[in-house]
Amino acid sequence: MPRRGTLGRMTESLSSPLPAETGGGPDNDRPPPARLALDRHTWKEIAHLLANLPAALIGFVYVVTVLAVGLGLTVTVVGLPLLAAGLIGARWWGRLERARARALLGVRVDEPSRLPRRAADGFFPRLWAALKDPVGWRTVLYDLIRMPWGILTFTLTLVSLFVLWPVLPFLARGLTNVDRAMVRGLLSPSDELERRIAELESDRGVVVDTAAADLRRIERDLHDGAQARLVNLAMGLGLAKEKLLEDPDAAAVMVDEAHGEVKLALRELRDLARGIHPAVLTDRGLDAALSSIASRCTVPVKVTVDLTARPAAAIEGIAYFTVSELLQNVSKHSAARSAAVEVWRSDDRLLIQVGDDGRGGASLDGGTGMKGLADRLGAVDGLFVVESPEGGPTTVTAELPWRDREGLAP
Repeated sequence: MPRRGTLGRMTESLSSPLPAETGGGPDNDRPPPARLALDRHTWKEIAHLLANLPAALIGFVYVVTVLAVGLGLTVTVVGLPLLAAGLIGARWWGRLERARARALLGVRVDEPSRLPRRAADGFFPRLWAALKDPVGWRTVLYDLIRMPWGILTFTLTLVSLFVLWPVLPFLARGLTNVDRAMVRGLLSPSDELERRIAELESDRGVVVDTAAADLRRIERDLHDGAQARLVNLAMGLGLAKEKLLEDPDAAAVMVDEAHGEVKLALRELRDLARGIHPAVLTDRGLDAALSSIASRCTVPVKVTVDLTARPAAAIEGIAYFTVSELLQNVSKHSAARSAAVEVWRSDDRLLIQVGDDGRGGASLDGGTGMKGLADRLGAVDGLFVVESPEGGPTTVTAELPWRDREGLAP
């Protein structure tokens, strides 16, 4: 499989701006060039400019009231708490302004992380965190600036609708570009660390949901599988015990059936344990574990693992279950004649590539578990790329951060 080409595309995707849907950079939020015709984008910009005045008026009145009351009462006990509450309210107003810019201007910026609300911190640490919140203060500054700007843009846009309508698209684009700059400059997260915190909070939710789903699956498998067999086994042995003296032959048949139930229950428990964490992965590493998965696939699979050391157990487990899920998709959906798995290390990243010569058409929203895999890898700073044109072939490349296993040399 062409490692170098796919690896190059993955490197480009890591270094390029994020798409607009995920909170990308300004280049992705840029609308098409303005034209003389009043198209959909122009009408959205006009609506935004006309809404600037009422939005700026509400924000300005709120901010002035908060500052006047909060700062004026700082000599009393209630002044600072009122000011802190006002800054928290400014955060909510900033969220509404980001939503308005997102809907009408296509500006997509990440939501700032929430203020810490740990009960153990106590009242005064939380009060101080709210008072020094940079997001709240920048929203206050935004609302103060927006009042004269809102009056100017509302007046110019309203007049231009009747007098300067031939150049209105270009005028609206120029005015809204200033709005876009204000939103990105004053309503975006404080810095790269703030953005990273927001990403980690989102990833933590994915991890928690995934772990909860796995626990429910294990509980269901135990309840419907091994537990039901063990209940039947206990009932069968009880009946055999009753017939042991009266009808030894019938009791022997029941014991033989119970012995079969024990074997099936052990097999189900073994399969369940393998699904939680396979012993071959712990004992012998990815090469042997992936070969074991490949042997159970319905199509011939060539496995190539080029690693001089084993990664951390968590990374190794994610890599194993990623390949397992992908090979299940190959068996169920691809109609392929052959498949291949390659695993190798590139600097501080673990690369996994699974390809098949099937009918293609796989996608992250195709209902084959791809979206769940992408979420799991994203939760640990991984990357998941699917290349599957209609008619095939399909190549799925996953990238994970490399972490050395404790106690082993890198």
